[in-house]
Amino acid sequence: MRWIKPDLKSSLLGLLNGGEVTPSSLEKRTEGIRQLMLNELGEFGEKHYPKIALRVRYAQDAQGLWYARGDVMAVLSAMQGETIARQKVSGITKMFEGLLPGSLGSRRSSLTN
Repeated sequence: MRWIKPDLKSSLLGLLNGGEVTPSSLEKRTEGIRQLMLNELGEFGEKHYPKIALRVRYAQDAQGLWYARGDVMAVLSAMQGETIARQKVSGITKMFEGLLPGSLGSRRSSLTN
């Protein structure tokens, strides 16, 4: 038996994040992030970096997509340069707000000004 039931967990996360997080809204937001990541990789990225595309396509949840961001950043950097890749991944990162535990959030980097 699970200690925290899924409905209770989503309700608690909703209270902590300031809004209701339902399983359907969580799935919809996760799929939106997945689609954006795949769109950014494009056909070229999927053809030349198939393992990364598969990792994004078959990530089971928002946390899996969160951890795939680094690989997507590397592919985008190789394809379009680091500056453009940083901008695109920054946009993707903002979409994760409210989906992840606080310990997985973005941290301020000393590399950016």
